[in-house]
Amino acid sequence: MAAPATGGGISADVPILHSENLTSNVKSIYYSRTFLSIISGVVAGIWGFTGLMGFVFYLLVMMVASLGLLLKAKFSIHTYFDSWNRILIEGVFGGLMMSGKV
Repeated sequence: MAAPATGGGISADVPILHSENLTSNVKSIYYSRTFLSIISGVVAGIWGFTGLMGFVFYLLVMMVASLGLLLKAKFSIHTYFDSWNRILIEGVFGGLMMSGKV
């Protein structure tokens, strides 16, 4: 992840997000999830997970990825992102379509 997206703000309560850092962090999440979608699709195919079981496997992989991203950010999401949704669901549904095609 890029350096924290906060700057020298007026108040310590309201972080200022730099658009370049925020964009870089969101791209990192997108690329990570895209890679994990491809890998999870291949692994699910090798292990024979189809239908609902494949979907559950994909969601499990994405939950582990979200936890890893939270750990990487040391649970201080607002230092690197503008909302929790960025880390929890950013790129999950796009990756779902990709893993289904593998």
